[in-house]
Amino acid sequence: MNFVECHEEPIHIPGYIQSFGYLIGIDAESHSITFFSRNIADIFRIENAEELFDRNLVDFPEIFQSVIDSDLYTSLRDFTKRENETHFDKVFINGKEYHFSVFRSGKHIFLEFEAVLENPNKRISNKYDNFYVIDNEKELWEQLLSTLAKIVNYDRMMVYKFMMDGSGKVIAERRDENMESYLGLHYPESDIPRQARVLYLKKRKRIFSDVHADTIPIISRTDENIDLTFVASRGMSPVHGQYIKNSGASSSFSVSIIIDDHLWGLVTCQNSEAKHIDLEDRVQAGIFTALASNAYSSFKSKNELNYRLELNEKSAQLKSEFLKHNNLFDSLADNKGKIRKLPEADGLVIISEGHTVTVGIVPERTVIDRIAHWALENTEESIYVSRTFLKDYGKELGLDENAAGIIIYFIERSKKEMLIWFRKEFDEHINWAGNPERKIGVFVQNGQEKQAISPRTSFHVFTENIKGNSKRWNSRDISSVQAVRDVILETSHKQYNAIKALNDELRQVNEELDSFSYTISHDLGTPLTVMKLNAQMLLSNFEKTEKNKNKLTSIVEEIDSMAEMMHDVLQLSRAKHSEIELERQQPFNTIRKISENSKITFDSPKSEIIIKDCPDVMADKTMLHQVFLNIINNAVKYSSHQDEPKVEIWGTEREESVVYRISDNGIGIPQEEKHKMFKIFNRMDNAKKFKGNGVGLSIVHRIMQRIGGNVDYESNKDGTCFILTFKKP
Repeated sequence: MNFVECHEEPIHIPGYIQSFGYLIGIDAESHSITFFSRNIADIFRIENAEELFDRNLVDFPEIFQSVIDSDLYTSLRDFTKRENETHFDKVFINGKEYHFSVFRSGKHIFLEFEAVLENPNKRISNKYDNFYVIDNEKELWEQLLSTLAKIVNYDRMMVYKFMMDGSGKVIAERRDENMESYLGLHYPESDIPRQARVLYLKKRKRIFSDVHADTIPIISRTDENIDLTFVASRGMSPVHGQYIKNSGASSSFSVSIIIDDHLWGLVTCQNSEAKHIDLEDRVQAGIFTALASNAYSSFKSKNELNYRLELNEKSAQLKSEFLKHNNLFDSLADNKGKIRKLPEADGLVIISEGHTVTVGIVPERTVIDRIAHWALENTEESIYVSRTFLKDYGKELGLDENAAGIIIYFIERSKKEMLIWFRKEFDEHINWAGNPERKIGVFVQNGQEKQAISPRTSFHVFTENIKGNSKRWNSRDISSVQAVRDVILETSHKQYNAIKALNDELRQVNEELDSFSYTISHDLGTPLTVMKLNAQMLLSNFEKTEKNKNKLTSIVEEIDSMAEMMHDVLQLSRAKHSEIELERQQPFNTIRKISENSKITFDSPKSEIIIKDCPDVMADKTMLHQVFLNIINNAVKYSSHQDEPKVEIWGTEREESVVYRISDNGIGIPQEEKHKMFKIFNRMDNAKKFKGNGVGLSIVHRIMQRIGGNVDYESNKDGTCFILTFKKP
């Protein structure tokens, strides 16, 4: 016994048709008869059907004269130029009128017949024109069912919409009052498996007049499986037949809803008793369904256009806000509320430039860090979307209900910059038409027993509670994220160009300032020296009144202060422009000499300077001297007013660097001053009683950058410790 998966059942080659149809197959080239349904003798006066094989219809004028004389047959080659295109006519066979259909598929031309049925209840108005003025989806499909009811009038008529996973849902319904409603119920994907959906896309109208009627086999002299995809009377699979019987119906009729060349859904009708719909009525039902489908497509396109216009307006406003800032992080942080709402998320996390900013309902910071790390390691796409994130990774990442759904946009992976939108867990209930759990059953096809998924016997509401999911992210949500992406890319490019231009301009100005400061510091040295000598001569020769002496002394001191400032500016310029040569240096002697001189310079003989380990470093000799000179001088100077001034200097080796620490018990540095400590001419409020001009730390900062090191500090009310990091030799 063979097991047949739903998706594997060959429903396009059943080997039989339904009893309402009559079928003849002829060779597409020779037009000779190659197969026919066993029941053709019921309408044609054929004594021995075997005589038909390999003969043409024109060889039997007494049997097929009305068919031979029809417009379809006389121009058969013209009507069968295009494959799978069906043409219709009517013919009288033995005094009774039949629909006559012709199409070519592969190497066969199919001639199909069915009796013409009158429909006295058919009442068609001009209401179909209203399809294009309805702007409500529910009303549109209800209008279609109302129109079709005047043509086919089944007990139950439904509009069935396919979901993304192939399952379906009843979104509109028209039924007899005594019947249970199926509106809003879901149906599993296996009810209309993949190959059935493919056939519904090809053959858009499908009727099963009587599921209890015997089928009619196809007679052929070959073992070839005849493809009946486009045959209106194609027989149904045993599994599908049992499914309809289990639902309590005896007849079904469906019309495909095709939107943008995709199978969007079905108009599916069921009748408790056997019922056949005339071919003309089926064709008309297909026309009305196509009109409604086009109206729906137009309606959706109109709504989508309006949404796109709104999104473009929001994007333009966001872009305008972004351009007010000079960096991406500020742009994102200041507009986080707007960015969160674009895809209608519950929360947003911004990770950029080493910062993490949140808005709305988001997981805890440690969870966010785990999610970001997971995303960098496990995704490749620039935009990752999931509504089952909690269900799929909840245990692995320690997620809570605030991270059920997620969208991640990677701004720049290499910098670990990203935006993460979150949706909370959605308490989801799906009402199924019967328990969707699969069960195995046995059916007979062509005399052979086979196993397959057995149709369920009950269609009573079965409610499934689903945990770990958020509300579904739809195409509009994705479009919103893409809009944010486009704003970031466009404004980042504009900001980059603007900043590049400013940097180029700033670089030129800095070079001019450095050149100017170097020139001024050098060229003003001589006049200042002359001024000082003259002031000193006046001081020695002038009348020695206390008033005059103080004035001259003040002039000399100001000249010294100016000369010192010019010297420091010159050193700052040299720290940037002079050639450097990194060599292994032994700082101990340099530190010792600077320490001794510093006590004299700042008249602080009681300062205790403790020099501990001094490991070698990689540095330029002159610049190394400048660094320790400025740092040690500051340490001695700013601790000199303490009762017991103390300075400690020691170095430690690490794997790839050497770190020197110079600590003092001086006045300390306020926390609010930290951001401008290494800026030129910056002086703290609590340091203004000490002599200085605020250039020394700028020199240190510039030198340490040039030699590949770093300078930082730690400070509190008990003193300051400067930290110098050098390359290890």
